[in-house]
Amino acid sequence: MRRWLHLLGLCSLLVAALPAPARAAKRIVSMNLCTDQLALMLADRAEIVGLSPLVQDCSGSVLCQKAQDVPVLSSTAENVIGAHPDVVLAGQFTARVAVKAAREVGAKVLTLPPASSLAEIPVQIMQVAQAVGHPERGQQMVDAFLKRLALLSISRQAEDPVAAVYEANGFVAGAGSLPDDVLAHAGLRNLSTVAGITVAGRVPLETLLAQQPDLLVRDRSGQGYSLAQAMLDNPVLKRFFSGKHVVDIPASLWLCGLPQTLDAVALLRHARNNLKQTEDAE
Repeated sequence: MRRWLHLLGLCSLLVAALPAPARAAKRIVSMNLCTDQLALMLADRAEIVGLSPLVQDCSGSVLCQKAQDVPVLSSTAENVIGAHPDVVLAGQFTARVAVKAAREVGAKVLTLPPASSLAEIPVQIMQVAQAVGHPERGQQMVDAFLKRLALLSISRQAEDPVAAVYEANGFVAGAGSLPDDVLAHAGLRNLSTVAGITVAGRVPLETLLAQQPDLLVRDRSGQGYSLAQAMLDNPVLKRFFSGKHVVDIPASLWLCGLPQTLDAVALLRHARNNLKQTEDAE
């Protein structure tokens, strides 16, 4: 609890250190799924002149339904310049030509790296809130986030159950990622950390079964049918992981660092509690 109160203090200092905006941004463009969703939560709808098309895709966007009436535009230099933005939000590694064009026409540009921990979420919330001219909304969101996180977080223990985040095509969440940090706060150890898998990568089914994790975390939110997605319905997986040993977490909850990412912590903490109750009963 004390650690998160300290983080709250750091976020408040960040706000104080940044120059106060003269006015709220009137024309906001976002070219990244994560900044799209933060803009939706922090800016007025009338201020948003364009978000990326991904924000309306429910397989990746937790705010897809709320974004259906928001204008979208592809991330090209021509589209961005034509939107006449005051503020442009983007990811650190995407739409670089469009970002450069936005700077050249005088727009205020904020680029954010992918969040790799829960601690980075309040900082990014405040960065976007400041950029769009609504720091007070950002502070309210950060306060609520840190309060809920303090309530959800579990102290880490060496005997915590092991969880494998197993995605389409056999990919697992690597150490040092946002899902890895979410697992830790929910009182779970990431299989990648336990098995020494340093980056996200494909793990054969045989390797997964040999490691015998206590909990299988699946994302079944993908649209349509594919061989990659069908791996999650493999009969062998169903035999080894059923009941309390499997949980479905939509990828949209932790593709981006958002307040909704704490919903993943809550779901995983519940799954952990179920496992611990089973162990205690035995």
